[in-house]
Amino acid sequence: LAVTNTPISLDVPFAGWSEQNPEDWWSATCVGIRQLLVNIDAPEVFGIGLSGQMHSLVALDANEQVLRPSILWNDVRTKVEANSIIEIVGEDALRRFTGNPSLEGFTATKLMWMRSHEPELFDRLTHVLMPKDYIRLRLTGEIASDPSDASGTLLFDVANNRWSSEILSALAIDPELLPTIVESSEIVGSVTRETARETGLKEGIPVIAGGADNAMAAVGAGVCSPENLLISLGTSGTVVAPIRSATSDPETRIHLMRHVIPETWYLMGVVLSAGAALDWWRRSSGCAEFDQLILEAAPAGVGSGGVTFLPYLTGERTPHADANARGVFFGIHSGTERAHMTRAVMEGVSFALNDSLCLIKNLDANVSEAVAVGGGVNSPIWLQMLSDVMNLPLRTLTPKEGAPLGAAMLAS
Repeated sequence: LAVTNTPISLDVPFAGWSEQNPEDWWSATCVGIRQLLVNIDAPEVFGIGLSGQMHSLVALDANEQVLRPSILWNDVRTKVEANSIIEIVGEDALRRFTGNPSLEGFTATKLMWMRSHEPELFDRLTHVLMPKDYIRLRLTGEIASDPSDASGTLLFDVANNRWSSEILSALAIDPELLPTIVESSEIVGSVTRETARETGLKEGIPVIAGGADNAMAAVGAGVCSPENLLISLGTSGTVVAPIRSATSDPETRIHLMRHVIPETWYLMGVVLSAGAALDWWRRSSGCAEFDQLILEAAPAGVGSGGVTFLPYLTGERTPHADANARGVFFGIHSGTERAHMTRAVMEGVSFALNDSLCLIKNLDANVSEAVAVGGGVNSPIWLQMLSDVMNLPLRTLTPKEGAPLGAAMLAS
């Protein structure tokens, strides 16, 4: 029916830090809703679904006011805390309860960082929320979260669908800080009178719990059963595979999360630099336009003239969880041209995503089809590479806004 986007600034106070002000999210939400209502009558809106970035910490005081800027999913200041969690809890217990390794991106590490470095603010901390939960709070006045977002905190028992008392006790984190968990499709509250004034929406519209961006993108793409795979080719790259049981990798090389669909989980692999790697190469090679760069790559041929690229520009997540991993061009020779190196970047990202698929298949997932979303799907060349490397039929999604579409579908 209608789509709108509102840019939100990113703050980087120090190298490796990444923050946004939750108040800016709410302002952007209000602007976006009013833009949408230009083409849609407010009485036609009968439900609201929510989706948002995972892992990012929203810290509120007793009056539900923001204590500090949100520490985002891609912030890497918490390496010490991530290692501390491993020492305190142990890798086996982390895998058994959370299905995930202790990495800088997860919410638990941010809470521990705040406790160590901002003790006065931490003492005032009363509520811990995820980004989409903060927006729902502003819409409805209600505090809650859902299993898919809770899975990204490193504090959630993904098999038993509850906050892990074992992990919370080990880390000395008060469970009262955490929101009540409800199913993603459950109605949590309704649009308040104040919100109606701010946004132009009708008072009383029901608002569901919603879910994490990758899970909602999977729903929007129709990736809800084990034979389907979602490939998101954006700034980062993700591979999402629904499964029917809480099966985790013995070495936690791939993430296990709750889906927004009840009694369903998903395995997820992440490549931190996918589209970002190609954008870095575009800038570094002096090419002004993506389209020109990609067109050059086609005649370079399969194998990129012997050039190989490892896309670890900002570290790596799957299967090598290493924040210090770095990118490499290998095999450059006197006949190497920009086209070969461009294609090598695209092939390198494709093979990195395939690493995740290989892990998923090793866990007995029977994948037979993939759906691709994100900016990278605009390149037929890249889509064909992915299909060839993964040996899977690949289709794309129209419209391309997978996560918002999934949120709308769940709300309906």
